Amino acid sequence: MSARFPLGVVVATPGALDLLARWDLDDLLRRHQRGDWGELDGHDRRANGRALRDGARLLSSYPVGDGKVWIITEADRSSTCVLLPSEY
Repeated sequence: MSARFPLGVVVATPGALDLLARWDLDDLLRRHQRGDWGELDGHDRRANGRALRDGARLLSSYPVGDGKVWIITEADRSSTCVLLPSEY
């Protein structure tokens, strides 16, 4: 499946980079960009579906080892941030 939206400039917080030290961040970004939102509930999945049509923010949540990372692409698709939920 191809990319469904642009990521813009990709940034990551120090906490996310530490957690992802032994993981493939590019793989998670590709999953996010293809619309594989990871571990989201139905409400957030529906919100992402609307966001693809209407241009709102997009959220993915992926388990990484004993932790979790969020990937958020801004509504204008100018940037994407990888962060820990505690850093939101």
